[in-house]
Amino acid sequence: MPERIADEAILRAVDDGFDRQLAFLADLVRFPSQRGEEHAAQSFMAAAYEANGYAVDMWRVDVDAIRDLPGFSPVAVSYDDAFNVVATHTPKNATGRSLILNGHIDVVPTGPLDRWVRDPYDPVIEDGWMHGRGAGDMKAGLSACLYALAALRGLGYQPAAKVFLQSVVEEECTGNGALACLQRGYRADAAFIPEPLEPRAGAGRADLVQGRGRRRSAARVGRFLGRRQRHRKGLPHHPGAEAARNRLEREKSR
Repeated sequence: MPERIADEAILRAVDDGFDRQLAFLADLVRFPSQRGEEHAAQSFMAAAYEANGYAVDMWRVDVDAIRDLPGFSPVAVSYDDAFNVVATHTPKNATGRSLILNGHIDVVPTGPLDRWVRDPYDPVIEDGWMHGRGAGDMKAGLSACLYALAALRGLGYQPAAKVFLQSVVEEECTGNGALACLQRGYRADAAFIPEPLEPRAGAGRADLVQGRGRRRSAARVGRFLGRRQRHRKGLPHHPGAEAARNRLEREKSR
């Protein structure tokens, strides 16, 4: 289809899936994924990727495997519960250029709870903004990438080359999560990281995300991508994901 018509169709498809994207983001914000507590949220992401038909790789970050790589940061805490998740879209016949869509699941600590007007992990939408720890930085970005691909699929399109959806740990502290993806062999012709920008004067960008901006983010990702086919692979059970898996299956059957 002509480029202008394609852009308009993608925008409509993103809007059509926006309520589902918003519900998914709210569910994701409810996971308290501070440093060392990311596993349940990562299990949720793994279940979501699997429900959308992608091959899923979930593994514990191995400090010894990355410590000699450029960009490694010293580790002062346990990585026993530090899991990365990568979903892979693979077309039958790759004709385009590959892409990494990278986002981090970890969030900064809440600080004193008496300084919050509500539970930081209970997302609330006020005046078009979602408030909640990690809503903007950057669980909205993870959600936008997933639903951009879903919008393309709804139009009968899909990327013409491999796309890796990466949900990583250790961004707020070191960057070792993204480095572990590199060490594991995930490389592409380009990478896109939908990290938030300052939304408005006086607003805390890490915990706010506005509806129109999130729509545009998903639409930009969608326009960046190409065409058809999908790849599916079985995923082992991940602790803490059963409720999320059930919700995603209900959404899928609607």
